[in-house]
Amino acid sequence: MAKAENKAAKRKPESTPKNPKNYVASVGKAFAVLKSFTSEAFELTLSEIAARADLDRGTAFRLIQTLIELGYLQAVPQSRRFRLGVACLDLGYTVLSHGSLRTIVEPLLRELVPAVGDAASLGILDGGDVVYLARVGAGLDRHKMDRRPGTRIPAYSAALGHVMLAHLARDEQIARLELRPRLKLSERTLTDLDALLARLDQVKKKGHAVSDGENAYGLRTLATPIFDAQGLVIAGLSVTVDAMRMDMAAFRDQALPRLVQVTSQAQDLAIKSGLSS
Repeated sequence: MAKAENKAAKRKPESTPKNPKNYVASVGKAFAVLKSFTSEAFELTLSEIAARADLDRGTAFRLIQTLIELGYLQAVPQSRRFRLGVACLDLGYTVLSHGSLRTIVEPLLRELVPAVGDAASLGILDGGDVVYLARVGAGLDRHKMDRRPGTRIPAYSAALGHVMLAHLARDEQIARLELRPRLKLSERTLTDLDALLARLDQVKKKGHAVSDGENAYGLRTLATPIFDAQGLVIAGLSVTVDAMRMDMAAFRDQALPRLVQVTSQAQDLAIKSGLSS
């Protein structure tokens, strides 16, 4: 039984190296160790890491010890478990804060909260996920939603995800939607592939995406896309309101014009500054 569980926990290789001659296998293995950790599995044993990274225990042990020395992993005191180290946070912060949209968009998000909604966010697509680059919030404490910069959520389940996916080619939409299991986060969450693709067509036609309790109970969200100078979608903006504050129709009428205006400002600034996500 344990062997079956370990086998199920192994991660399949994400892709074949584009140029095997220039591919350093040991570096790939080190990153496989780091990527074994998730928000749900933030502390792992040697055996769990080896299984998730598809490595033998000896190789996993040596990589773990090396990453501890470098600060990218740390041993959990009085335990045989490990967790990501502070050095990972430093790398992530550098990516999220330097040369990105965050610097110019975050002040614009503050114009939306609390005047238009209870939270406003900037996100990008990474594989099948939305990664938050910036978040301004006030008034959603009771929902206990963690959307700090660097947080990932499934793109299939969120308005931010829909508004960016909608502007990709069909084959890329399908590829990204198939990257992770599509689970029901509420009774309103769309998980059927055909239904999701139809939704994306509607989103592209309307120019914005709507989520009414699909990603989390009691929250209503509107999202709009940000394009670069070539017309490619590079990010999305969203504004969220507590469902107790107003119904969906009223929220759309009041929030959408302001969200579109702020998105246009963000897009113009990004293009003029030559910035991307």
